Amino acid sequence: MNTYHKYAPNVFLAKCSEQHNKGDIIEVTTKYGKDNESIVFNLVFEKDGFFYYSIVRADGFNVQERARRKAEKYDEWALSAHKKSSEYMKASQEGAEFLRLAEPIKIGHHSEKRHRALIDRNWDRVGKAVKMTEKAEEHERKAEYWEKKQDVINLSMPECIEYYSYKLEKAKEYHQGLKSGKYPKQHMYSLTYAKKDVNEQQKNYDLAIKLWG
Repeated sequence: MNTYHKYAPNVFLAKCSEQHNKGDIIEVTTKYGKDNESIVFNLVFEKDGFFYYSIVRADGFNVQERARRKAEKYDEWALSAHKKSSEYMKASQEGAEFLRLAEPIKIGHHSEKRHRALIDRNWDRVGKAVKMTEKAEEHERKAEYWEKKQDVINLSMPECIEYYSYKLEKAKEYHQGLKSGKYPKQHMYSLTYAKKDVNEQQKNYDLAIKLWG
């Protein structure tokens, strides 16, 4: 059985007891027992008789697809909550014509119990409408968050090679520009931070090549 092994942030390898070739289709089992059909890319390392391969889901599911589905789900929940809120507000208008008359509750009258119950029901419905609106707004915020994630590229995707190549060249150009005076130094650590960024982007690019090159 092939299982997942976390290798780096956002990156899971297939831990396999047998060797595979690039392009092979294999089943990889999650810790919950679900099997995902996956495409083998590179042998990243071997350890204790196991082979660790970079893989992608054969169905194309990745972080961007996950974000898209999350956004859709929260959009649907937001619409549902707005609908329920409207229904509660509409229901809270029960007996509106009577209540507009502002008739006082007649203590001891046979209508007292019915009058109080009507007011209580409507207040309860208004409260539920407000809660549903707040829930809808929360879902909308989450939907917006996941919509922004739909364009994220990270090391879990083969496309990251081009992305990190660009990031590395940009970091190098900025670092050199600081050294040459092309770009002004914002503070005394500007050059240090720029060099640190170059090292980080180099690390990401090298890892991208190892995983997907």
